[in-house]
Amino acid sequence: MGKPKRQPSETELEILHILWSNGPCTVRDMHGLLGKEKSTVYTTVLKLMQIMHKKGFVARDESSRSHIYRAVVTQRMIQDTFVNGILERAFGGSAGELAMNALSRGTASKEELDEIRRKLDDLDK
Repeated sequence: MGKPKRQPSETELEILHILWSNGPCTVRDMHGLLGKEKSTVYTTVLKLMQIMHKKGFVARDESSRSHIYRAVVTQRMIQDTFVNGILERAFGGSAGELAMNALSRGTASKEELDEIRRKLDDLDK
């Protein structure tokens, strides 16, 4: 599967995070897991997952009575979609500007900064 054509909504992203963390699950399972964070109605979760299936974010196994949904997009694919959108819309396509803005926040750990240095060294080669 290629990159998603659109970004998931905030709630769709929450559902994807649960699928990435917990693996495939039924709507009932998802309703219970989402309900730990906020109040949700079962039919709303069902409709959201059906929409996500149409958008290509999840696949549905219909072989049993309770359909089982699994993520077909990876976390990296979604991150790339969001970053590409921000890169184009807010930074005019400049990866350097995006990186400088992100790093100026001062929230990167020493390990993350070391990894960034390694990636920059790799780009210089």
